[in-house]
Amino acid sequence: MSRESSISTGPPYASRTAGMGGLPDVIPDIPICAVLIPIYACFAATNMTIFQINRRKGHKFIMSAMLFGFSMTRIVTLSLRIAWAKHQHNVRLAMAANILVNAGILVVYIINLLFAQRILRAVQPSLGWHPNIRVILNIFYFGIFSALVCVITAIVLTSYTLDTYTLRACRDVLLAASTYLLVFTTLPLWLLAAAHILLPRANDAELFGHGSMRTKVTIVTLSSCLCILIAGFKAGVNWEPPRPLSNPAWYHGKAAFYCFSFVLEILVLCLLTFSRIDKRFHIPNGSSKPGDYSQRNLSNLSTEKGNQTDDTAVTV
Repeated sequence: MSRESSISTGPPYASRTAGMGGLPDVIPDIPICAVLIPIYACFAATNMTIFQINRRKGHKFIMSAMLFGFSMTRIVTLSLRIAWAKHQHNVRLAMAANILVNAGILVVYIINLLFAQRILRAVQPSLGWHPNIRVILNIFYFGIFSALVCVITAIVLTSYTLDTYTLRACRDVLLAASTYLLVFTTLPLWLLAAAHILLPRANDAELFGHGSMRTKVTIVTLSSCLCILIAGFKAGVNWEPPRPLSNPAWYHGKAAFYCFSFVLEILVLCLLTFSRIDKRFHIPNGSSKPGDYSQRNLSNLSTEKGNQTDDTAVTV
């Protein structure tokens, strides 16, 4: 008991305000996490299997490995929450768990934008391949990395200081970072709108991957909307006035925490994994200019005609 008391009095200091998910308890947090861990493990195994099978065929699709990494990160996150439930006064466990809750989903945000960029390049090649678009998107990618660094720094500093000014500054940083992440999740929808709504159909539009462009757009739209819901809920909670631990709001509860984080993430994983994005969104290696998608696509179509007995050998 004396050891836990020394940890809780800090530094690091335990949070004095209510947070998403609240303080984990043995019941119900451990049973819920014990159910979620095998689900994420199945997605990790599935995506790594897909990645390795494709890699052996020369079909390199990094996004499957990224989904594997995301699933493994969530296994660690839930494991830390179980450990935190068993040692509620261990502030370091709380910090690590909170950091990973915010960090893991960023991989999916990036995947959505990459897919939307590929659709824009195929449907509107002159715009999608424009150097300025590439620079702007690279700035946004750098911004999401910077937002992650800001979140980690703010969470750590908040746990190691009692200075009011520093705590207020850390809150401002968290608000800015969560708002930026929400804006980032909307970018794929803006690219899709530019590809299909805001601009007239391009005469030099290209095709890539398996399946219709309509299906690709539907997948990215649904995945982006789910991510907007996840990021929007987190940003909304952060923008609400802080509440004491003894008086949390409904959005601090465990039901809201698991539903708006892990359940929605599992839906995104189901969508991206079972729709076989490794086939639908694959592009030729080294594509760097208009025409690269179509050139490989035509080559693959001729290969498919010459080898109809082995459809899985066709890489598009």
